[in-house]
Amino acid sequence: MEYLVVDLEMTGGDPSWHEIISIGAVLYSEQWVELGRYSSLVYPENEEAFSKPSEAVHGISLQDLQDAPMLDDVLPEFEEWILSCRHLKPGAFDNSNLLKHTMISGLGIVNDFAFLKAAYGIVNRNWPYSYRLLDMQTLTHTLYPVFREAGINVPSRQSLDAIAGFFGLQRESGEHDALEDALLTGHCFQELMKMVQKLKYFP
Repeated sequence: MEYLVVDLEMTGGDPSWHEIISIGAVLYSEQWVELGRYSSLVYPENEEAFSKPSEAVHGISLQDLQDAPMLDDVLPEFEEWILSCRHLKPGAFDNSNLLKHTMISGLGIVNDFAFLKAAYGIVNRNWPYSYRLLDMQTLTHTLYPVFREAGINVPSRQSLDAIAGFFGLQRESGEHDALEDALLTGHCFQELMKMVQKLKYFP
């Protein structure tokens, strides 16, 4: 079972109105060997929904997206990238049941998941991914109290920056880039799992 770590940048926070403008992803094997990286900007069909507050977070302007491909080109390409990493050939119209993996997000997989689901609805394409979802916020919310009980100091905040900083990791660019955040999330997840393995359980 592979792990697909995904990060999205959007024009805003409402999947019924705003859209994905950047996809970054890293695919890992079950042993956490990196199989490949994916990155693409996406031109939004709804230009009116492009929000300045969101631009202030991700730093992507509408001008930056002028030459970006549309969603109905990016999603098939994204699927084909995953399949190529797994040495599988894409189907002509439907890759369902081929992309078996756990999907992981830095913070709020529900939000990223909602946007990705909405994107597939927009282009009327079958959803090919599994529904096994993990996100750092849920994991740390569950694990931090366990670590504290074990005498391990953990960050007071659950942002990706705080979690990464705890493990001595940071963005190279210092900005919110979808691929870089996906890579950072993958590294943090691996470090969290190492911490879990070190815990001692008593009956």
